[in-house]
Order: sequence, then C-alpha cells, then structure tokens
Amino acid sequence: MSYIDGYILAVPTANKEKFVNYAKEIDPIFIKHGATRVIESWGDDVPHGEQTDFYKAVLADKDETIVLSWVEWPDKATRDASMKAMMDEMKEDNLYDQDKNPMPFDGERMILGSFQTVVDLK
Repeated sequence: MSYIDGYILAVPTANKEKFVNYAKEIDPIFIKHGATRVIESWGDDVPHGEQTDFYKAVLADKDETIVLSWVEWPDKATRDASMKAMMDEMKEDNLYDQDKNPMPFDGERMILGSFQTVVDLK
C-alpha cells in the first residue's frame, strides 16, 4: 500500500498566492523523485475546537489559514530512497535558501509526519 507524508501549516492568509507559487516550484520535485501524488489544500471550513484543533496545533494567528498537504508515495522504500536526492536537489537549486526563496509561512510551526496506509478505498 502507499506511504504518506502529511503536513499541517499556518499560512498568512495574505500569502495565499505566494504559497501556491512556492508549492508549484517545490512539489514537482516530489513527483520527479517517485511520489505519485502531491496535494496542497487551503483551509475553507476548518472549525475551531474547544480542546484541540488545527489552529492550536500550529499556533495559528487569526490572520492565518490552515493548509493541509500530503505527498503520496508508492511505498516507504521509494520514499526513503528519494528523500536524500530530493533534499540535495533543493539545496543545490537554492530552494531552501531563505534569502533567495523564502517560505511564505513559518516552517518552525509546521507539523509533519509519515504514515503507513492501512485502508485505501477508491
């Protein structure tokens, strides 16, 4: 079954276009290195919870929108084998250089994790 890298971000709402452009530059690298799908989702109906929610998880300000992103890989082995090459390419192309290509969000508040697929209905 597939393997998923998931991300939750708080992006300044005013930076939506910058975020989309940034993603369009970065995301093809995942596909080039074996990912089968990359999804960037701009929060539209994200409720505020009483105990926990996406906003609290990433310490979002009132002027930020929650973004849910994920990268689907055919399997963990493909993902693991691709990661170093992807990171090297992004560094070589200065995509991680905050002076040349600043992220339109605070990467320190990003939540990320990798997941084994256990159910996949299509």
